[in-house]
Amino acid sequence: MDVKNAFLNGYINEEVFVSQPPRFEDHQHSEHVFKLKKTLYRLKQAPRQWYERLSVFLTSKGYDRGTSNKTLFIKRKEEDIILVQVYVDDIMFGSTNEELYETFVEIMKSEFEMSMMGELNYFLGM
Repeated sequence: MDVKNAFLNGYINEEVFVSQPPRFEDHQHSEHVFKLKKTLYRLKQAPRQWYERLSVFLTSKGYDRGTSNKTLFIKRKEEDIILVQVYVDDIMFGSTNEELYETFVEIMKSEFEMSMMGELNYFLGM
């Protein structure tokens, strides 16, 4: 899965202000700045806030975060398991049960704008 505009999904916990962007300046109020409510690309907090939002969402749906790898989420249902590996805005997942697989796809698409990339052929460093 690929999360569309992933970094725009994060919420900011602290106050962040940005200057008026080029070509969008208000010349009558040139000293004014914008207070951000959500993260933007190139903002230092963006990756952290995106991951925090995703992590809270998945744990609220019954997924456990890995202990040694904090970007790995696991959910067990009886003898079956689904593994979800997050790499920035890409999500790799696999399951021993098609119902767990389908449910994961549904919950992710209900919360975030996602696109399915198809079967995994290779993964960075694996």
